[in-house]
Amino acid sequence: MMDVLVEKRGHILLIGWNRPKKYNALTVAMFHELARAYHQLQTDDDLRVAVVYGEGDHFTAGLQLDDWTEVLSGGQLPELADDEIDPYGLTGEPLRKPVITAVKGLCYTAGVELMLNSDIRVAADNTRFAQLEVQRGFHACGGATLRLPQEIGWSNAQRYLLTGDEWTAQQALQWGMVQEVVSPDEVLPTALAIAERIAKAAPLGVQGSLMSSKYVRIQGEAESKGRMMTDLLPIMASDDMKEGVMSFLERREANFKGK
Repeated sequence: MMDVLVEKRGHILLIGWNRPKKYNALTVAMFHELARAYHQLQTDDDLRVAVVYGEGDHFTAGLQLDDWTEVLSGGQLPELADDEIDPYGLTGEPLRKPVITAVKGLCYTAGVELMLNSDIRVAADNTRFAQLEVQRGFHACGGATLRLPQEIGWSNAQRYLLTGDEWTAQQALQWGMVQEVVSPDEVLPTALAIAERIAKAAPLGVQGSLMSSKYVRIQGEAESKGRMMTDLLPIMASDDMKEGVMSFLERREANFKGK
């Protein structure tokens, strides 16, 4: 049985953490499976968006720590192969296509950090978040120290990074860390409905918008302003742009091809 399920459903890639008896604890092997799934999303022109979810009652209890101790003691994340993209966005090329995370139950450490590198988040009302690393002898190293202060504010982030205490789905919604809070049964359907909306939009436009936003974080606002119109030029010349104009004139829904 695969510990990460990967299913192509139309233009959507479903990525499921699949160790429910172990609360979907993340192993090093699972990290590589996730990395290959992200590479598939990046390189398959037919894919437009991904939804990451957890099988069973929980998204993840976090790292399978005994499996990660040797890797982390080496001072770096696992080395990526040519057919892998870092799902935590700390090394290598940035992901050009959006990722939606759908979480429920426990969403600890590696689960929070995967969310922080995603673009839209749906949470069940029973979700419990935590960065437990300081209670295990080390500190978060998958992006939480970089992104959580940006997402929820410096002091809110330190309140939980420095204690390992839990926070709730309602707190995450209040801070803007998640965009929807629903019942556990509605988490995946809600995420898929958002993914369908994205998949119907112009793929080049979606990717251009996402990357324009990411460049602000990666390169800073000044440089991002300078490249905004330049990056728009090939999109304006695309077949999808022509289809967008025609659908507007003909008052119909556009049928985009990603070209």
